[in-house]
Amino acid sequence: MATVDWTADANEALTLSLVRAEEDKQVLGGEETYEEFHPTFTYPIYGEDEKIYGYQDLVIDLRFTSGSLAQYLSVRYTQKLDASTTVDNVEGILKEFIPPDYDTDEAAFLTRVQEDAVSFKPIGSPIHTYTRPVPSTSGSRSATREVVEYEVYHATWSDPGFREYHRRMQIFILLYIEAGSYISEDDDAWHFFVLYEKRKRQNGTKTYHFIGYSSVYKFYCFPEKHRLRLSQFVIVPPYQHQGHGSELYKTIYNYALLTPLISELTVEDPAEAFEDLRDRNDLRMLLANENFMKEGFGNQAVSHGGGKVRKRKTRARANPMGASSGIADGTGKMGPPIDKAWSETFRTQLKMAGRQWQRLTEMLTLMHLNPTDVQAARAYRLQVKERLYRFNFEILLQLEKEERLEKLEETFQSLREDYLRILEMIK
Repeated sequence: MATVDWTADANEALTLSLVRAEEDKQVLGGEETYEEFHPTFTYPIYGEDEKIYGYQDLVIDLRFTSGSLAQYLSVRYTQKLDASTTVDNVEGILKEFIPPDYDTDEAAFLTRVQEDAVSFKPIGSPIHTYTRPVPSTSGSRSATREVVEYEVYHATWSDPGFREYHRRMQIFILLYIEAGSYISEDDDAWHFFVLYEKRKRQNGTKTYHFIGYSSVYKFYCFPEKHRLRLSQFVIVPPYQHQGHGSELYKTIYNYALLTPLISELTVEDPAEAFEDLRDRNDLRMLLANENFMKEGFGNQAVSHGGGKVRKRKTRARANPMGASSGIADGTGKMGPPIDKAWSETFRTQLKMAGRQWQRLTEMLTLMHLNPTDVQAARAYRLQVKERLYRFNFEILLQLEKEERLEKLEETFQSLREDYLRILEMIK
């Protein structure tokens, strides 16, 4: 007789849906789906092993109205072990992490979906709008394509109703950010940037649908300004890999850039995927900054298309080993080595965090570096290694000199490969 497994994978059992009203579903493209997706993590809720014990064919059905994020919870299974302390209380555990006003009656929830779709409006102030073409519907034969609008709203605890709304959306932090946790509602330094899709129905009515959000903390910066620290950042899976994360990040950066009393935007312990997103957008911003590129690399580095570094094509004779090609001729402030005073001036103006700025300038220098110019390549290597040495000083100090040099070279080569990987993304 086969042994019955009463253990369920919590990530597979928990099913999430952003439910739209019927009128909103009518305008969706054939490949658009916003229901029945799964979390990346459930250990903050169901424990480190992300396992649930005591059920067969377990389904935890957690639905949200697509705009207001009102919730419905249903727990279904084909069999459950007899009452025992070892059987997990699935709903009892999950309800500790969501507001208590969730629906358990499906009909009542679907009625709320219809009502909230029309009545819900984002909380806070709109600070950025962009558009994308409407995904073609299966029955659409229109020669012209309309666009979908997207809006980012800035909110704080002082906006009426936002605390309640935040309690509904914060669970996405636990489910999609490793080591994510809930934040304190008692701290007024938090700012929020929430992204919505604004979709037009067939009758012309526009409704809002949640895409993701970021939590940003404002803290004092001597003598009279503030820094912004981007703490949490999430885009729900149905909207991922479509450029919405970049739009949200650029909105936050531009908010910091255009607010006089903010001195800098930093990021708290970024995950690798977010770090890539940040690097791509910061690099494109610098490449489009004509003054920066012209001063950094000379006039030849600037194109009328937005400051992109040109790769010079020539049929001239090759340069002798160690001679400059003219691509990195030393006339620009980026060198190498970089002009530190000039670099710091631009960093301050662009409100970039120190380490991120150094990484960006290293990537751009590598992008522009002529690999046959031995002198420039050596200057670049020493510049990067100096930063790496300072950054890892305490660890490197524990090593013997020869081992220390080997570790620095190994780290430099690994970093260079990663820079090339990131630069490939922005071509």
